[in-house]
Amino acid sequence: MRKLLVATMAALSLPAVGVAAAAPASPTKLNGNRPAWAASAPRLGSVPSSQQVDLTVFLKWRNASQLDSFAQAVSNPRGAQYGKYMTPAEFRARFSPSQADVDAVSAWLKSQGLRVTEAAKSREWVDASGTAAQVSQAFGTTLGTYAYRGGQYRAPDSEPSVPESIAGDIAAVTGLQDADLAKPLATVPAAYVNAPPCSTFWGEKTATDEPAAFGTSQPWAPCGYTPAQLQGAYGVSSAIAGGNDGSGQTVAIVDAFAAPTIEQDVDQYSSAHGLPPVDMTQVWATKNLDQVHGSSRCGGAAGWYGEETLDLEAVHAMAPGAKIVYSGAADCNDPTMLQAVSTILDNGLAQIISNSYGDLGEGVTPDEAQAEDDVYKQAAAEGVGLYFSSGDDGDETDNLPQASADFPATDPWVTAVGGTSLAVGADNGYQFETGWGTGKSALVDGAWSPDPPGDFLYGSGGGTSTLFQQPNYQRSVVPASLSGSPAMRVVPDVAAVGDPNTGMLVGETQMFPKHQVRYGEYRIGGTSLASPLFAGVMALADQRAGTPHGFANPAFYGLYGSSAFRDVGPSGGQLAVVRNDYVNSVDSSKGTTTTLRSLDHDSSLTTTTGYDNVTGLGTPDGDSFLNALAPAGP
Repeated sequence: MRKLLVATMAALSLPAVGVAAAAPASPTKLNGNRPAWAASAPRLGSVPSSQQVDLTVFLKWRNASQLDSFAQAVSNPRGAQYGKYMTPAEFRARFSPSQADVDAVSAWLKSQGLRVTEAAKSREWVDASGTAAQVSQAFGTTLGTYAYRGGQYRAPDSEPSVPESIAGDIAAVTGLQDADLAKPLATVPAAYVNAPPCSTFWGEKTATDEPAAFGTSQPWAPCGYTPAQLQGAYGVSSAIAGGNDGSGQTVAIVDAFAAPTIEQDVDQYSSAHGLPPVDMTQVWATKNLDQVHGSSRCGGAAGWYGEETLDLEAVHAMAPGAKIVYSGAADCNDPTMLQAVSTILDNGLAQIISNSYGDLGEGVTPDEAQAEDDVYKQAAAEGVGLYFSSGDDGDETDNLPQASADFPATDPWVTAVGGTSLAVGADNGYQFETGWGTGKSALVDGAWSPDPPGDFLYGSGGGTSTLFQQPNYQRSVVPASLSGSPAMRVVPDVAAVGDPNTGMLVGETQMFPKHQVRYGEYRIGGTSLASPLFAGVMALADQRAGTPHGFANPAFYGLYGSSAFRDVGPSGGQLAVVRNDYVNSVDSSKGTTTTLRSLDHDSSLTTTTGYDNVTGLGTPDGDSFLNALAPAGP
């Protein structure tokens, strides 16, 4: 067993997985690169020898313990080094692997017949590709096809090996298995239109013609909140009107692929909702655009277009003066998504990054988790705040045999953003929030079936990590009943609206029936919405403070119990909305369905007073939040 230490902030427990295999001369086994699931999954056969395999070799940072200490020091609001971040060039000079190490790894890959395609500016990783036969020969392990999670996935039959001369420089080898896929947490069908009736604000219309629930008639679901309503509910309307609109700040968004109409869609949306045109730049995380491809396992390229649209419009809604950089990954594999984050960090493109994707649970290999954790520490050292959606399936027990929080949101160097259900009043004011957890009941023969709250449908992701020990900033805040013994990392950290039934109105070019391609607006949600909304608020906070807050969790937890956050407490479970949906998603030609969506019923996760595993510390409270973060120094 190998143990990964993350300074005093966290530690990653690495389960030992080893299978004997043929190895090259003078080999050193790289334990922690074979996925645990492969040990018990049925092996269906061998990967065809001619199949192309794309892999990434991650190298270790130099002076790793110093990096841990430095990243912690510049993120501690009570310390003398707070906010004294490094530039990307300074980071490379102090912590990046040497060019000689990169060259040695590259030379060995080439000597095995593999094609080296790209290397990181930070020198942290090297991309290579070859046939399955070449990869198997190089790493001393065969590649098998396994039955896993209802599909067929590639995995090495044993831990890979490399020559002893380079083994000490390697942090992880990814690509030998292909089950670690980032899934977008907001997807859109070919076209979607809200079915009437719906409310322009909370409670505008009540479903008096439908059965009562919890002893009363429930409101029709909002049609989708506009930027003005979200700004009002989170108390930043006056700040934005006064020029504290994110000007001078840059927020980056990472997703897979790139929607071809994204900029024109955001500008059309902005024009319709009183926002300025978006100041947007797009970059690719790889030069090998000929290799860009979608995977049906994670939604395909088109499945990510709705995610990208939501992310950009949500950031722009809350920080209309901020610049936005979109970093598109060439595919949805975890290493490629990580490279999209690295592209922003290595080139100093933004001080805030919103990431609305995640894995199913924490099933990544130990060494892959280490490689990602290394990148997130780089972000902290450079003063870049990373915000990750916490997930949309509650405790994941509908998908996994045990409750699990989702990685990368569980990493202690990122801010995990959970979801709420939000009520916005007629004057755009905040009415209330509950934890997002939706129970669904259908209208059947004049009654709700099953009885409310119905069956769990979706909800804010959260829970206790099995990988990462409790970071210092969560001590004395997170209840021991959640963190367990030994105390482990718990997510989320913060929250914003995520419930699709009280979601945001977004606009996107879609494919309608009869091949009509046109712009349309619809309601959408998920923690995919919560993360970019919160990132937008942080752009306002950075502007007001006059400096980036970087990795802000220590600052956030230091504000626990203050007026900076609205504590989202238990609702009593008696709230719901009624919702109509078109059967064909676009019009009434095939009829409609009517459902009751009960609020605050999130799998085994529970909204409580104080910190909880649905909404974390709570949601930002306007000027109180911005002012509490404004000093940005000791």
